[in-house]
Amino acid sequence: MLNKDFTVTPWYVEGAIDYNKLIKQFGTERISENILYRLEKITGDIHFMLKRGIFFSHRDLHKILDVYEQNNKFFVYTGRGPSGNTHIGHLIPWILTKWIQDKFNTNVYFQLSDDEKFFANKNITLSTTSRFAYENAIDFIALGFKPNNTKIIINTKNINNLYPLTCQIAKKINLSNVKAVFGFTNDTNIGMIFYTALQSAPCFIENKPVLIPLGIDQDPHFRITRDIAPKIGKIKPAIIHGMMMPSLLGINSKMSTSQKNSVIYTTDSPNIVKNKINKYAFSGGQSDIKMHRKKGGDPSVDIAYQYMHMFFEPDDKKLKKIHDDYISGRLLTGELKSMTITKINEFLEKHQHRRDEAVKHIDEYVLQ
Repeated sequence: MLNKDFTVTPWYVEGAIDYNKLIKQFGTERISENILYRLEKITGDIHFMLKRGIFFSHRDLHKILDVYEQNNKFFVYTGRGPSGNTHIGHLIPWILTKWIQDKFNTNVYFQLSDDEKFFANKNITLSTTSRFAYENAIDFIALGFKPNNTKIIINTKNINNLYPLTCQIAKKINLSNVKAVFGFTNDTNIGMIFYTALQSAPCFIENKPVLIPLGIDQDPHFRITRDIAPKIGKIKPAIIHGMMMPSLLGINSKMSTSQKNSVIYTTDSPNIVKNKINKYAFSGGQSDIKMHRKKGGDPSVDIAYQYMHMFFEPDDKKLKKIHDDYISGRLLTGELKSMTITKINEFLEKHQHRRDEAVKHIDEYVLQ
């Protein structure tokens, strides 16, 4: 979606994203209080990323809840385009996927589109995207997915599983569809033109409804998928859309591996995290301590606060105190950054330990 203020496509995100505009222009629905109530009634609690609106929009989530309440099963599908190592923003939809697996006892499929990233980036080799796929898979496993209920699909390795479904889908997508949705031109390589059919295939890998947690930038692929599904006798996939974690440099850009100073990787050491937050994290504070004490800070643009809000402080009461203290000036920017550094490093220490263990078990997860 191109807008004079921001751009959101599956391959490029720039500017201060207005998620209300995206809901309107993508034709999605905001996650309502009624849906949150239904989720909480079923699961016994509600994930803080849902409660805070980090996951804010959906397509047919209510139908998935209908399926479950009728004692029927659904499965979950998410993924990653492995153009680089995993950063903390990539983990957001995976963490919600893990919560859904735990609460609903679902099967999970995780697609690593090493082929798509090769098609999309003229400066990357297929061997490089395949290597990144392996590294990303380790981070996914490290979050604690159940091996008996989780399968990782690496496109170039598992094409034999995907291709029959892909053929059915591809036959129903014409060139005008993808040109209209993605803005492809005569210069676009045919791998990119074909790719949506392959990304759609895991939606139909089981003969059950599917729920797809994803960043809203990936929604255009699945708008096409939903249009095609009835034409091949399949159920339209349901989708839940998440916000994208902003760059360290400010809320006007998405955290991206293409900007090295904007990213915190899952493999970063404590000192690297500390240096990145202190040096690069955009501040909503005032120019000096005296002015900050008087006027307070702005958590809506402060990256350290935004990371706590989106990911690293799940306790609502603690987050509210941080928010209120920052606005009042009681909490200084340096203190907020220090708190955020501690929280991130506590998470990464545990994650990196689990990552070391995950390397030993990757064969249990990869689809055979």
